[in-house]
Amino acid sequence: MRRLLLAAAILFAPALASHAQAPALPSADSVLSQAKSTAAAEHKSILLTFSASWCGPCHLFERFLEDPTIKPIMDKAFVIASLDVQERPNDQRHADSPGGEALMTTLGGANSGVPFITMLDPAGKPIVDSLRPDKGGKSNIGYPAVPVEIDWFMHMLQQGAPGLTPADRATIKQWLDDHMPHR
Repeated sequence: MRRLLLAAAILFAPALASHAQAPALPSADSVLSQAKSTAAAEHKSILLTFSASWCGPCHLFERFLEDPTIKPIMDKAFVIASLDVQERPNDQRHADSPGGEALMTTLGGANSGVPFITMLDPAGKPIVDSLRPDKGGKSNIGYPAVPVEIDWFMHMLQQGAPGLTPADRATIKQWLDDHMPHR
């Protein structure tokens, strides 16, 4: 019986180990390069999100982008890309995108928290990001969950996707208003 258990442990150990390790993620450079190439070909801006697996507001923003009402509107204006950053060091299932933290810093998001959202032109030049001016400098809106954050996100859309119609922007604003937490 012991030999059978030992044989099973040896046989299944690689499969179990592979489940415990974080998957290899594409580098920030390759994600951005692909987004720039697609954005140039499709005449769109890039919406780049920096997020983490443990981040509730990051999941809310992902749900927003995937909602059947919102997705077609955002897909008209943006190539959407995301990078994983600020994952917990002892997390065996999640890892940072290689170069993600450095790119986030380069784009002005160092120490801003996640999600950090930036809109770039097809060449990768920043247009606007989720750092909203306030009394103390700037603060990251993250997922736009309250009226002042929704207003900043709408400003971001005006800057980053000026081709969206007034009806598109109204649909987005209404969706965000309707999905405010703690309503």
